[in-house]
Amino acid sequence: MVAFPQLRLRRLRQTKMLRALVQENRVETGDLIYPIFVEEGSGIKQEIASMPGVYQLSVDQLPHEVEEVAKLGIPAVLLFGIPQQKDEVGSAAYHPKGVIQQAIRIIKKSVPELLVVTDVCLCEYTSHGHCGIVVNGYVDNDQTLPLLSKTALSHAEAGTDIVAPSDMMDGRVRAIRKTLDGEGFQNIPILSYAAKYASAFYSPFREAVESVPQFGDRRSYQMDPSNVREALREVEQDISEGADIIMVKPALAYLDVIRRVRDTFNYPLAAFNVSGEYAMVKAAAQRGWLDERQIVLEILTAIKRAGADIIITYHAKDVSRWLRVI
Repeated sequence: MVAFPQLRLRRLRQTKMLRALVQENRVETGDLIYPIFVEEGSGIKQEIASMPGVYQLSVDQLPHEVEEVAKLGIPAVLLFGIPQQKDEVGSAAYHPKGVIQQAIRIIKKSVPELLVVTDVCLCEYTSHGHCGIVVNGYVDNDQTLPLLSKTALSHAEAGTDIVAPSDMMDGRVRAIRKTLDGEGFQNIPILSYAAKYASAFYSPFREAVESVPQFGDRRSYQMDPSNVREALREVEQDISEGADIIMVKPALAYLDVIRRVRDTFNYPLAAFNVSGEYAMVKAAAQRGWLDERQIVLEILTAIKRAGADIIITYHAKDVSRWLRVI
């Protein structure tokens, strides 16, 4: 290798245009998915205390929201539902007139070209706050699968573009794929939360969807934060069952997992920049401790550098605006 002074790596850092010319990784608006919390009722736009700038919205508020998202060039939204009534079996999750089913139809009527991704889980809809059917104090994997499949089918019938199971039940991708295919929805992709960790970074989200478990925790079905090899097994299993896109969640503390998944599997890879990651940045920025724009772009660039193709982030609207003026 040529040595200094002939080799001067700073040559390519001298100007903004030079740096852009040799930039290895870029965050682009087209990489982003914006999460939206949808609540039953009308006239609701309630800011989430731990997530400044993010709101619980009733279905009648969605047209304005998704029109803004589309104008910013963000290609997709991810929907989470907040029902008025919850029960032991999460029946509002798969009701044909449930909050998410209504939201899908409204969005597709307002902005047909916007991709709608729907979270498939029961935790927002169960009275106990767990992601499946509880039997004798334990979340029963196999009894949960038919309800997850029923939920995914109801979303497909309402017009969703992509279903995203987030429950971490074994076999749920296979069950959903079989149900969708059997009902003529072979072309609906599955974005699987393949490596979803039992993380403390989810706390603001649980406030947002009012789904804190009423007993115990979710460690019997979400992954141990210590494990990486297990994540590769989870991803491999979901791919074998029919997942079209795989996801690692959370993102920032799991960049090594994203990298390992990227190096191992040649599949579209998403990462979820979760609520706790968002809340920490917002809190520090509000106190003037860091530059929000610079830190968010640096974080998202790190997620891309680790290997993610798609980033789900609550920062999406701000990032889209910032990228227009860089």
